[in-house]
Amino acid sequence: MTVLEKVAEVLEVPVAELAAEAPIVASASVEPPGAGCLRLMLSAAHSLKALLGQHEPPDVPALRAQVEQAWELTHQSNYADLSELLAELVPALETAVRSAPEPERLEMFRLLARMYHTCSAPLANMGEPETAWIAVDRAVVAAERAEDPLLMAAGEFRLSVVFLGARHYEQAAQVSGSAADALQPLTDTGDVQAVALRGALTLQRAVAAARANRDEDSYEFIRQAREMAAEVGEGRNDYNTEFGPTNVDLHEVAVAVDLGDAGVALRTAARVDASSLSSERQTRFCLDLARAHAQRRQIGDAVAAVRAAQKLSPEMVGAMPAVKQLVTDLLTISQPSGKELRALAAELGGTTCGLVPEVLDGASRMISTMK
Repeated sequence: MTVLEKVAEVLEVPVAELAAEAPIVASASVEPPGAGCLRLMLSAAHSLKALLGQHEPPDVPALRAQVEQAWELTHQSNYADLSELLAELVPALETAVRSAPEPERLEMFRLLARMYHTCSAPLANMGEPETAWIAVDRAVVAAERAEDPLLMAAGEFRLSVVFLGARHYEQAAQVSGSAADALQPLTDTGDVQAVALRGALTLQRAVAAARANRDEDSYEFIRQAREMAAEVGEGRNDYNTEFGPTNVDLHEVAVAVDLGDAGVALRTAARVDASSLSSERQTRFCLDLARAHAQRRQIGDAVAAVRAAQKLSPEMVGAMPAVKQLVTDLLTISQPSGKELRALAAELGGTTCGLVPEVLDGASRMISTMK
């Protein structure tokens, strides 16, 4: 299905026209834990209530600790506990920015922006781009009121992630590119945090270019990001982007898979040790490996990679629509499918689409011709 969708997008025709007689069956749709809670939380009028109510001065250390906890849960992909925490933290911070003494007001806006970033990340993974966009927009506004341009850039980074997940590749390229260019005056001064953010945005540009099938641009952005990563070094996590040399390697794998260069992806992956990164980033790496193996029709290796991702972040794997589509693709190309794959599909809700091998082989040849 992913191959056919790409062909249909390039040819600007409905997918059904490429396989008119094939019964395309959608994956089972089960709402991930926390998705409904996050949607309802962002829909409430917290700022209006905070503006009109009477409140005590906020407990700044407690709020700061809760925001750090929210980021830990985000990186662990623990969406159920995160949504429970945010249900209390969002109204508390919206109140705090309006009731804090003037000397603490800027920090409250910084905490508000960082907190809304933790709302957007899981929503983007869950396939909720509209709601994630709302959270990012609030984060950027809060960062501006905090007078923190780097935090604003971090918001643009989150927004590019949302656009990529929604398949709005030109918008993802625009937001990441314009933000990266805006940061150049700060990076020219040697500000390491600015370099890290610009590098993270450049990686987003690479992914956006790859998904738009612009291979030369994509690999050029990877090269640029690698230069910035050498300047930043390992062991940093500026604005929760985890930017550094290892993260560049992981994005090179993702870009190669998006471009259909499975061999490049697997060779790059073989030299990467991602153990120093968060479980969220390691999970994405495993899923990119699974996609690379799927392109090679190495079904057993693909299933093993999905299982490794599942072990790292079961909630994240279960929440991502792309994982269900990957499993569906594996079922389609491995008829008859093995026991392990069928078990994985049953757990994740993947279903076979009934596409005949000739259709898939023809679609693959079309992709190769277009490239």
